[in-house]
Amino acid sequence: MVPVTDEGLLRGDGVFEVARVYPGGVPYALDEHIARMARSAELLRLPFDGAALAADASLLLAQTGDAEGYLRMVVTRGGRRIVLLEPVRVVPATIALATVQYAPSGVLDQVKSLSYAANMLVTRLAKEQGADEALLVTPHGRVLEGSRQAFVASLDGETLVTPPLTDHILDSITRRRLLEAGLVSERPISADELPFAHEAFLASTTQEAHPVHAIDGVALPAAPGPLTQRAGAALRELIGAAVGHTLPG
Repeated sequence: MVPVTDEGLLRGDGVFEVARVYPGGVPYALDEHIARMARSAELLRLPFDGAALAADASLLLAQTGDAEGYLRMVVTRGGRRIVLLEPVRVVPATIALATVQYAPSGVLDQVKSLSYAANMLVTRLAKEQGADEALLVTPHGRVLEGSRQAFVASLDGETLVTPPLTDHILDSITRRRLLEAGLVSERPISADELPFAHEAFLASTTQEAHPVHAIDGVALPAAPGPLTQRAGAALRELIGAAVGHTLPG
């Protein structure tokens, strides 16, 4: 049980990660998720036992068998470790984004904390505008990321770009894979460029490469576009090799 006095509940003082579990009960990049969680905990000055958390995750996965889903791992200021397997969410094939103004907190840079109210709120604000998800943009017009996903776009119809980590976005593991594979490069993106995007997608652990069909009501020429399809196929190939079986296209 988690007591009501735990500051993870009262103040959102804690860290979390979500890893995808593919068919056969195999988690993807679990070590990387726990390593990123350890970094978040270090920055929050939060005691963290990665080995104990990994053992908890292994025990849960052994009990759930071949089930797939999202493995959520939480560590609170009160010292509680929580691991649960959530079902895979059904999402639309393509999504619309609405830009929402957001100023990153420098003190929480690269910290994936339980203080996620702002992330949840921006999605609600986007839905109030008729979109499916938010695209965060600074007050000065720099594009950042989705509420819980990296943003990738083609602005020239030939290459894919994503905002750099120096813009205070999360070091997404899926984003890392795209960069490592040479499919995406980093560069600042201005909100003024968004109406001219050829294609775009949100990259995340849960949805891999999720195509975007509109931004602020402006339809993109293709969703998914050819570059998005190529990136999605490459991700599935990389993940399939890691979990030991071919993923459906």
